[in-house]
Amino acid sequence: SSGMGGMNIAENVEGRERYPINVRYSRDFRDNLDELRRVLIATPSGAQIPIEQVATLSFSRGPAMIRDEDGQLTGYVYVDLNTTDYGGFVQQASNLLQQKLQLPAAYTYQWSGEYEFEVRARQRLKIILPIVFFVIFMLLYMVFHSITEATVLILPTFYAMTGGLILQWLLGYNFSVAVWVGYIALFGIAVETGVVMVVYLHEALNRRVATGTPLRHEDIEAAVIEGAVQRLRPKLMTVCAVLASLIPILWETGIGSDVMKPIAAPIVGGMITSTVHVLILVPVFFALMKERALRRGTL
Repeated sequence: SSGMGGMNIAENVEGRERYPINVRYSRDFRDNLDELRRVLIATPSGAQIPIEQVATLSFSRGPAMIRDEDGQLTGYVYVDLNTTDYGGFVQQASNLLQQKLQLPAAYTYQWSGEYEFEVRARQRLKIILPIVFFVIFMLLYMVFHSITEATVLILPTFYAMTGGLILQWLLGYNFSVAVWVGYIALFGIAVETGVVMVVYLHEALNRRVATGTPLRHEDIEAAVIEGAVQRLRPKLMTVCAVLASLIPILWETGIGSDVMKPIAAPIVGGMITSTVHVLILVPVFFALMKERALRRGTL
């Protein structure tokens, strides 16, 4: 084996550099099976015999290196994708392999790499998203001390999600970690603008209550209109600033655009539907709640 693979017998020193001196058969001899079969090897008795008397030499194709995982031989097939939808590719590829690939006994295959990281992140998101909604709801309840108002302020997240889903579908983006990051950011913006709207509505209503005159349904409607009008310009400015900063990303083609586009798409689409909900539906729901409280005498 040392004659074919070589053996280091010395080391050449040149300044700080070290070069091993390796001795082995010449390439012409190593590539010739007939010559290799006549290589002499020593026996325990001291005699020398050709290696062909105790071994069979032949060329065969094999892996450049041998790897194992969990005690089993492993081979890797590397795939470079031009998309970030690793989950969709793996699903299609797995269906195709199940239909056309018949594995021998004791053979298995497993997807790894970026797909494995995406699966782990998706499992974490299944835990994080419910926690996010629960924390948002509890914070809203602590601020307004009303389950009804907290529920009304949670609704912008669902309206915002509809816009995000529509734009995501139009652009052809599948659900991925980047898309869910965009939705989480969208939920925060939608709830924030809804909270500010309700604060303006409360302030307008409290000013009418402070006058000491009995409230009527007309007073509640006038207070709601007053508060909503005051919130109109700040809300539109917020939406315009978000859209102006994120829409250009949807046309980017540079480095990192494949990650930023799925993040920006839900936010852009959700801001449009969230604006409709916050400017129109939130004041309507607020007026309905306060008129109901007025009828019950709990306002």
